[in-house]
Amino acid sequence: MTEPILKYFPNLSIKQIDQFAQLGNLYEEWNSKINVISRKDIGNLYEHHILHSLAIAKILHFKKDTSIVDVGTGGGFPGIPLAIMFPEVHFLLIDSIGKKVRVAEAVATSAHIENCTFAHARMEEVKEKFDFAVSRAVMPLPDLAKIVQKNIGKTNSNALPNGLICLKGGDLQNEINSYRKQAVIYNISDFFEEDYFKTKQGIYLPL
Repeated sequence: MTEPILKYFPNLSIKQIDQFAQLGNLYEEWNSKINVISRKDIGNLYEHHILHSLAIAKILHFKKDTSIVDVGTGGGFPGIPLAIMFPEVHFLLIDSIGKKVRVAEAVATSAHIENCTFAHARMEEVKEKFDFAVSRAVMPLPDLAKIVQKNIGKTNSNALPNGLICLKGGDLQNEINSYRKQAVIYNISDFFEEDYFKTKQGIYLPL
């Protein structure tokens, strides 16, 4: 089950491999009760959801004690895979739908992922500062940038200045019009060779 992860991240610890391995059964069990992943797609969990989330780890290797908010996490993506990948980084996973947050929190608890906290909230209500915001296709880039701007701290400690990293698919030209000079677009097919990633992109926007 974890082969797609180990293929691209061969230096994981035993604990990380075990945590990634647990996600399969945990999401299958929870998804049968509360639909956080399309029932047709749950069989593709490791490629379409976990590995896709980890594209952010290919864009930036977060340093110890970096703080990250996952906006509109749904069932825990990209936050939970990233929290396993970066155990010394602090994550807040938020979503406006309470039952999705409960699934993400239950999965993290069962897999002993201890560097995540969770909030049933809208991003507009969050007051804390973070080094980065991450998300997976929750809303158009200008809307997302606008609501997270106030939450991005000014002190930089990573290889990229603080900002927003989001995962998107399809044609992004209209979304990035306002940010052509600042935004950096990454083709996820440069990181992962599976066909699923041919139309997937990551966007980094310093804020």
